[in-house]
Amino acid sequence: MDRRRLEAVLSDLKSGKLTVAQAMDRLQGLPYEDLGFAKVDSHRALRRGYPEVVYCPGKTPARIVEIVRTLAGGHGLVLATRASPSIYDRLRRSLKGHPVVYHDVAKIVAVGRPPKAQRGNVLVVTAGTSDIPVAEEAAVTAELLGNRVERLFDVGVAGVHRLLDRQALLRKAKVIVVVAGMEGALPSVVAGLVSVPVIAAPTSVGYGASFDGLAALLAMMNSCAPGVAVVNIDNGFGAGYLASVINRGP
Repeated sequence: MDRRRLEAVLSDLKSGKLTVAQAMDRLQGLPYEDLGFAKVDSHRALRRGYPEVVYCPGKTPARIVEIVRTLAGGHGLVLATRASPSIYDRLRRSLKGHPVVYHDVAKIVAVGRPPKAQRGNVLVVTAGTSDIPVAEEAAVTAELLGNRVERLFDVGVAGVHRLLDRQALLRKAKVIVVVAGMEGALPSVVAGLVSVPVIAAPTSVGYGASFDGLAALLAMMNSCAPGVAVVNIDNGFGAGYLASVINRGP
């Protein structure tokens, strides 16, 4: 249940449109709903501002559908991340009363209608084109959470003039997500050019000694440029979510 729905229930209770029993019936999903195999956190939107998000790997398609259906009953929007096309098709066929959209590069299914983008700007930057899937996961997450998002792809340090040519775009952003693999140097460069928070997202892109993104992760954690926060390897969702929290403000 989101804040608006709760306020509507309380308002209807106060005005006499609902009895106490009816109001309790509508609120019975708080603080969570026990599905046996999962305890769905229906209170999270009130507590954190955003509803629970479903991470698909490791779950059966039937359980994904049941969790999403439970969340969709109380929220305007539900996200399912790392979702395959077959999971999208299963959700689309099972939730016919809800808009279901698949963002294929980001591998995110959005069930319901996202809020109108009112906050901005989040800028998502990549070092190379191989980093785009993680960047799209970050960008789409931020967009679906109500942020205006711009993208700046393929401006890594191997040709840093490509980045320096877009400094006006960098300085327009309220928060910047920088996605990079290989040696992971780009977040430090970006943070040295701007006064806003930079979220570094290492990717598993790179040759053998990149150790599936560990080299980029350690490089980003050791950035000499202040104002850089680092999420886990390939965690585009975490980067986009954090960008939205920062952009939302207190």
